[in-house]
Amino acid sequence: MYEAYLQRREAGSTAIGFVLIGTHPTKEKEVYHALLAIKEVVELYPLFGEYDLIAKVEASDYDTIGEIVVSKIRAIEGVRATKTLARMAF
Repeated sequence: MYEAYLQRREAGSTAIGFVLIGTHPTKEKEVYHALLAIKEVVELYPLFGEYDLIAKVEASDYDTIGEIVVSKIRAIEGVRATKTLARMAF
């Protein structure tokens, strides 16, 4: 069974993104474990449906979140698609 993976929030982290991640069939576990190695991923949950995982990513700004998604998350073997949602403040 998979559980949420939590890391301590870094001082100065102000941008929060939720990344929906689709994996190739049978690659869910490998992608999950690879995501655990990314320090900006502070929470991670498996899903049922169109996407297989959701990761909460924290960084200093939204440009950095974009860089993390492109250079770290999409680079993981077995990732077939991502969709990033940015937190907004009211």
